[in-house]
Amino acid sequence: MAPTQKLINDGNRAVDEMLVGVLAAHPNHLTLAAPRAIVAKHGPRPGKVALVIGGGSGHEPTFLGFVGKGLADAVAVGNVFASPPPQPAVDAALATHGGAGVLFMYGNYAGDVMNFDMASEMLEMEGIEARTVLTTDDIASSSDRLKRRGVAGNVFIFKCAGAAADLMLPLAEVERIARNANARTYTMGVALSACSLPQTRRLNFDLPAGEMEIGMGIHGEPGIRRGPLKSANDVADEIMDAILMEMAAPAGSKVAVLMNSLGSTPLMELYILYARVAERLGQAGLTVHSALVGPYCTSMEMAGASITLMHLDDELTKMLDHPCDCAMFRVG
Repeated sequence: MAPTQKLINDGNRAVDEMLVGVLAAHPNHLTLAAPRAIVAKHGPRPGKVALVIGGGSGHEPTFLGFVGKGLADAVAVGNVFASPPPQPAVDAALATHGGAGVLFMYGNYAGDVMNFDMASEMLEMEGIEARTVLTTDDIASSSDRLKRRGVAGNVFIFKCAGAAADLMLPLAEVERIARNANARTYTMGVALSACSLPQTRRLNFDLPAGEMEIGMGIHGEPGIRRGPLKSANDVADEIMDAILMEMAAPAGSKVAVLMNSLGSTPLMELYILYARVAERLGQAGLTVHSALVGPYCTSMEMAGASITLMHLDDELTKMLDHPCDCAMFRVG
């Protein structure tokens, strides 16, 4: 199979060259604290809980696009689809902690858990309290909530935690709000084609033309069902059936919706999907408080989409609406 076509220089340097471009494009929002540790220029301040997020590259604008005032204070950046090592997480925390502790947040993947746990231990040796909240919104990845992966729901979950920290709430409260946000967020995706890593330029899984895979993960992890490609309405219905059943929100509830592109699926198709999602929510008696449509958590150039619902309460609504100003995301 011919190598995939990418606008890169050197696949092995793609992440670091991307970071040079990101820092050059967003000097008012971001600065480099240490190799692979990028910090918000206007977020950290004395007495504020430092929110440090992180994970592998290739999912942009997740994670580094959500660093800024009102959201994450810093990000530890890993290689493509790979956890950052402990040191960038420590560097990000040291550069942003304001004496009120550090909250690490990232998706529930074994490598991230191991490396961020090591970073927490290193910070404890420096006398800095560090806590962790894992995101586990991917309902297709396990029947056990604690074993699920964190995917596009990161956007809403990080947003709520970042607002809590920006409001100068103490570490225990920021952690509580982050856990509540995670517990009330549900995501499922569908893949239509594979992606390729810049180092290999080879497709990372095989999905024949005319087929789709429901529930595939953002690194190509196996989904729950593979079969012929269906219409947008049928795909939206299958995903919404699963999310609505698990979320079990009573009529009259408010939700936030994320209609996310996994990389190459265009806005036209996302809005066609969203039309059905909005119809289904109306039928269920649920009110859409806010909606995001676009590429918010991608998987390189994978074709496909994911749907995320956050079941809002009054506190999470306030956190979601709180202003933030990041390089690639703004509210208010």
